[in-house]
Amino acid sequence: MNLRRGVWVVVGVLVLSLSLSSAGDIVHHDNIAPKRPGCENNFVLVKVPTWVNGVEDSEYVGVGARFGPTLESKEKHATNMRVVLADPPDCCSTPNNKLSQDVILVHRGNCSFTRKANIAEAANASAILIINNRTELFKMVCEDDEPDVEIGIPAVMLPQDVGAILENDLMNKSKVSVQLYSPLRPVVDIAEVFLWLMAVGTIIFASYWSAWSAREAAIEHDKLLKDASDDSLHMEVDRSNALVEISTTAAVLFVVIASCFLVMFYKLMSFWFVEILVVLFCIGGIEGLQTCLVTLLSCFRRFKRAGESYVKVPFFGAVSYLTLAVAPFCIAFAVVWAVYRRVSFAWIGQDILGIALIITVLQIVRVPNLKVGTILLSCAFLYDIFWVFVSKWWFHESVMIVVARGDKSGEDGIPMLLKIPRLFDPWGGYSIIGFGDIIIPGLVVAFSLRYDWLANKKLRAGYFVWAMTAYGLGLLITYVALNLMDGHGQPALLYIVPFTLGTLLTLAQMRGDLKVLWTRGEPERPCPHVHLQPSQ
Repeated sequence: MNLRRGVWVVVGVLVLSLSLSSAGDIVHHDNIAPKRPGCENNFVLVKVPTWVNGVEDSEYVGVGARFGPTLESKEKHATNMRVVLADPPDCCSTPNNKLSQDVILVHRGNCSFTRKANIAEAANASAILIINNRTELFKMVCEDDEPDVEIGIPAVMLPQDVGAILENDLMNKSKVSVQLYSPLRPVVDIAEVFLWLMAVGTIIFASYWSAWSAREAAIEHDKLLKDASDDSLHMEVDRSNALVEISTTAAVLFVVIASCFLVMFYKLMSFWFVEILVVLFCIGGIEGLQTCLVTLLSCFRRFKRAGESYVKVPFFGAVSYLTLAVAPFCIAFAVVWAVYRRVSFAWIGQDILGIALIITVLQIVRVPNLKVGTILLSCAFLYDIFWVFVSKWWFHESVMIVVARGDKSGEDGIPMLLKIPRLFDPWGGYSIIGFGDIIIPGLVVAFSLRYDWLANKKLRAGYFVWAMTAYGLGLLITYVALNLMDGHGQPALLYIVPFTLGTLLTLAQMRGDLKVLWTRGEPERPCPHVHLQPSQ
């Protein structure tokens, strides 16, 4: 049992080390992009479909410049234009080849972006494609010492590998043409709606399970006081060993250790490191899925006896027959997901394992009172803001966003996330939410329902409905901010913590329960023979 507790503490730190909501932004940030007349465009992603010798070929993604005219938003309005190579390649001087409303393909470097665009426009180009010197996108801006900029052709940056493909086709005498357009993202994508439902539903389910367990434990405790038998005492100790209660010190250390894990993820991010994270995630997912399935099946009379019959297994101790029967399925499910995690529908398996893991963590790790919950959420609040926003000052990029995207790993993000593909977004990608955005506030929400049940409070007179509503609103505001920021990752706890924690503290103060909630965390039970019933 102690081994299991240790494993879950490690898993808990791993999953809490990531807390982010995102819509899959793929543009890298640029911190020196002032707006001024002629150089005030919003940065937009640009679709670049290509045709080679009249046959439709690949579609690439570029990023529009701060300067130049805005691009069409619909493909049907975009013009098909021939592409020519610049001579010289950097386009820092007048091209030797004659242009006739062609798109000129140039290399980055040796002069400013605006100079290249001005020269291309003067040479009768209809647009300029600039090949970056890296395999990523970069935001093109105006120089600080440049006067007001007047450029009449669009400028688009392409990644190095895409530029190399187009350049190779042109050098092989192929006729290459492109369209340039920048479709708008929908205001709300249905993926965000489903992700919100998944997060809220997971906390509701985990909270009721936790409250039911606490009620059963309270009834057993009352029987223990009444019977005072050694067997009952032994059962009570065993049950308490299955739980991990967070102390005040642990709440602070949890976030500190999570920060250390996040920095380690950032520094060691690579293909092999993500593979290690996949293995750890599978271990946690197997345990979580197994726990959930065993508990659900035990509710049926047919499986109840198998769930209550145990056999001793080396290293693992006493294991129920039902657990042994379910374990192979859980292992097979996790292994199949790990092997096929790069296929388009693998997010379903990741979400199933992730939800099971989150629910199980919320059963094993508990907040004993509102004081610990307040410290935990407050530390997580500062942690989220620091690693999404403040970390840019030290690392020149958002550590949390880089880790969530799995940059430099060749993988589509790390597995400690719930994700759903953006169904109606022309740019594709995923809407994601970190496990920490569900688990950390979920610990406090589950605590509120346990208190309500132990205090025999009706649903409307309790704290759970208010806490759950506050969490849902906080997460909703997160997605509103996410869309206002055009898909850039947002620290969800920045919005969730003030809503959830503020609601509970204010309501407890108004009702006069703050002292009990803050210190004891559960109401006093005057008589050991009082039977606790769930609130309706």
